Amino acid sequence: CSASSERRTAKNGRRGGRAARPSFNGNRARLIAELRKTLAAIKRTKAMTHRVEASQRRTDTRQWVQDRRERTRHLIELGGLVQKAGLIELTDDDRAVLLGAFLAIATTLEGDEREQTLVLWRRRGKRAFDEKP
Repeated sequence: CSASSERRTAKNGRRGGRAARPSFNGNRARLIAELRKTLAAIKRTKAMTHRVEASQRRTDTRQWVQDRRERTRHLIELGGLVQKAGLIELTDDDRAVLLGAFLAIATTLEGDEREQTLVLWRRRGKRAFDEKP
């Protein structure tokens, strides 16, 4: 060891394994408390990150995102109509039955009496919307 390295060691503080402070030093309770604080800070940071990302998603103005959002809203509204008509309870939430019923409706609308059927269904639908739930 040269004299210059000894001076540097004394000037900058401890060096080497023996000179370092022990990490735990037998104070387990303090270590656990610090770990809990760190975990809580990580949890807060994660929550904050999720909030920021959600805010960015809500304000995304790219056209394909807006189109997807509009389509999703439309599908949710259609699902609400199925619920309002009581079809979910009447079919015991059997999606095959619901699809079969929708296919029957589509077949009916492909027929000759399409306009009369639409007028009838429109009248019934308007009455149902006007009724209080």
